[in-house]
Amino acid sequence: MDLEMITLSEMVREQYTTTTEGTRIERPENQSVYKIGIYGWRKRCLYLFVLLLLIILLVNFALTIWILKVMWFSPTGMGHLHVTEDGLRLEGESEFLFPLYAKEIHSRVDSSLLLQSTQNVTVNARNPEGEVTGRLKVGPQMVEVQSQQFQINSKDSKPLFTVDEKAVVVGTDKLRVTGPEGALFEHSVETPLIKPDPIQDLRLESPTRSLSMDAPKGVHIQAAAGKIEALSQMDIVLHSSDGTLVLDAETMCLPKLAQGTQGPASSLQGLYEICACPDGKLYLSVAGVGTTCHENSHICL
Repeated sequence: MDLEMITLSEMVREQYTTTTEGTRIERPENQSVYKIGIYGWRKRCLYLFVLLLLIILLVNFALTIWILKVMWFSPTGMGHLHVTEDGLRLEGESEFLFPLYAKEIHSRVDSSLLLQSTQNVTVNARNPEGEVTGRLKVGPQMVEVQSQQFQINSKDSKPLFTVDEKAVVVGTDKLRVTGPEGALFEHSVETPLIKPDPIQDLRLESPTRSLSMDAPKGVHIQAAAGKIEALSQMDIVLHSSDGTLVLDAETMCLPKLAQGTQGPASSLQGLYEICACPDGKLYLSVAGVGTTCHENSHICL
């Protein structure tokens, strides 16, 4: 049994050795070769696309440099516009094509602030709802203000001129009108004092209507270095509701008073007395030893 196993083993070994040493493994003649990568027209298109992207990148970079140079970009701002801690600072002249919204606008210390337009300059104030509450419009022919109240103050915040729907208030010590024809008032004027320049005459005139001066405690008219003249087409009325009318002067002339009948003896004297009618009309009567007003009272009729 053992001898048969040894013999079978040797026979298998010899068969394996002969088969291994002399055997050649034949490979197929037509084998496909697969190349890894991009070749041909795809490769050319890829290179062309990369070149186009490179050109676009260079053009964008050049345009960016040009824009930065033209707009004057800098670490502090753009051109004449500089960013500071307090806000924006603009140097030189600037033109705004659209509305400008700002809380405060100041000029430099050594220059003034100029707002200029070929049509008009309009400044609007709006409430939180966006409605216009105040408007200042400077046009070529008129300056227009739309507001509930218009007020001009002095440097110490004293109101100089105030206008609202009910009244106009002038807060200065003196209102001076320099027009050659003076000031024109269509309605009443209330003031404690009216006086002209030292070298000018004061003239109160109403060409087509009447001129009335009223005061609860009296009207005081004074000409320190000249005369007072009152002219009227009709009547001049001096009326005092509670008091007397006093005409105090060294000489008082009434040249156009009506005169009573003169006698031959009285005409040589040239003396007259002033008489008053019940309606207040004055007339002259020849002076005598006693009053002669009753003799010429027919003038009052």
